[in-house]
Amino acid sequence: MRILLWHVHGSWTTSFVQGEHDYVVPVTPGRDSDGLGRARTWDWPDSVVERTPERLRDEDFDIVLLQRPHEVELAERWTGRRPGRDVPAVYVEHNTPGGEVPFTRHPMADQSEIPIVHVTHFNRLFWDCGSATTHVIEHGIVDPGHHYSGDWARAAIVVNDPVRRWRAVGTDLLPGLAQVAALDVFGMKVHQLNDALDIPGDRLWTFEDLPQHQLHHELARRRVYIHTARWTSLGLSLLEAMHLGMPVVALATTEAVAAVPPEAGVVTTRPEQLTAAVWRFIHDPSEAQAVGAKAREAALARYGLGRFLADWDARLSAWVPVSG
Repeated sequence: MRILLWHVHGSWTTSFVQGEHDYVVPVTPGRDSDGLGRARTWDWPDSVVERTPERLRDEDFDIVLLQRPHEVELAERWTGRRPGRDVPAVYVEHNTPGGEVPFTRHPMADQSEIPIVHVTHFNRLFWDCGSATTHVIEHGIVDPGHHYSGDWARAAIVVNDPVRRWRAVGTDLLPGLAQVAALDVFGMKVHQLNDALDIPGDRLWTFEDLPQHQLHHELARRRVYIHTARWTSLGLSLLEAMHLGMPVVALATTEAVAAVPPEAGVVTTRPEQLTAAVWRFIHDPSEAQAVGAKAREAALARYGLGRFLADWDARLSAWVPVSG
């Protein structure tokens, strides 16, 4: 099967393109958000090829995978085919709704041409999709292996753009957490935290845009992983940390309550319990090791790559007509 999709979410796409299909990603001269092309910090197989917008009209596709509302118009303009009419299409919703959450209408609501796939059950519950067909295909992760050592008594956090997104990703919680553990924050634009937060330099280190394999190596050296997000979809970095064998501490919001069983870490809505759990793992390496092993077991059982790809293959074969 030949699939057209945009490079939007690097970690999710890394898992998706591990399937037995051919994948076409648009690339623009400036590699902007509508044409990032192949990933530079993740490992993608050779089955992923880049095509400029001008070349897309001459390409054949079995299905178009949409991830942002404007891609419907973009795909029609660049390929000459209307998704859902001239070529099968599916819309993948990665995010939790914004605005007045209980009443947020999905941009693809009430249409019948393009099914919507949510990446978590929480997302499907909270988005108002009207009469549109909806499905859930939960995340799957390329297993990085059990690399946890936890030999650094510091806590790891992965977050992108933490100053702009502030409360949504729990940036306001970092000063309290820094009182019980030194924090190492990885991601995009995390250097802005150094000016935005009054945390001593030895208690807050930031690391920008590491290649995925290096990120995994660095995470596995930290004693505990903290997932501070209040209102985002299920962070793949949380699942990657669990795959690495790290004990995790997370806010009991969105899908994290389903992703992290009690034996795999601590999930809570109380900031004081959040800091207490981090302190305990930092000061008890044996417990951290044991809980991290359980976290890996849970992640492999629910978020394994094989299950993810099999779920997608089943859906794709149902949507794409069999030729001949």
